[in-house]
Amino acid sequence: MTTIGVITRGKYGNRLIETIISRTGLKVVRTSVPEHLPDFIDEPEEFLEGIDIDNSVFDSDIIITYSLHPDLTVAIAHMAGKAGVKALIVPGGPSKAPVFELQGIAKQYDMLIEVEDICCTLEAKPETEELCSYLSIPVLDIATDKGVIESVEVLCGAPCGSTWHMARELVGTKVEDAPARAGLLIQQYPCRAVRGNAGGIHESGDIHKKAVEEALKKKE
Repeated sequence: MTTIGVITRGKYGNRLIETIISRTGLKVVRTSVPEHLPDFIDEPEEFLEGIDIDNSVFDSDIIITYSLHPDLTVAIAHMAGKAGVKALIVPGGPSKAPVFELQGIAKQYDMLIEVEDICCTLEAKPETEELCSYLSIPVLDIATDKGVIESVEVLCGAPCGSTWHMARELVGTKVEDAPARAGLLIQQYPCRAVRGNAGGIHESGDIHKKAVEEALKKKE
């Protein structure tokens, strides 16, 4: 069984843990960093030692870190690489992580590092295949009756849990209205994705709209 280590920061990461526990058969180990951090951390590995994080998180196969701080994320990447972690997933996008430096660390330790703006765009790699079989780009099975959505089964869903929320709320929707309503439901869900620009939560809405369209095509 794949073990997922999750490093939370304040509210960030908690919903992922809930989804792993409730929607997958994967084991999860968690630790946290302080919600409020200095802008610059000169000795990040020493800083992590000083806050006494649970180092058992580095025994995981995959680590997902919501550190959201360039200095700490680099330190966590080095610690993960030294521990033999297979993959490190960094939500928050390039604005929260030094991508070029992380690419060098990935090569140094032969470890997969993925920096993602939104985690519902995750694509399975050999190192993350089991995780992505549960949580990644949404895949649905939809049943209809007389032009109305009768049921929505989530075969694979977004790590934040938004896909399951959408699935429940789509029942009873007219088939022709379902894709657009799916996108709206995702944007109303309290996902942590960035709002107010073309990416972020809007991209997640488009991904779910497409997933509904593809599921309905299979029924034609």
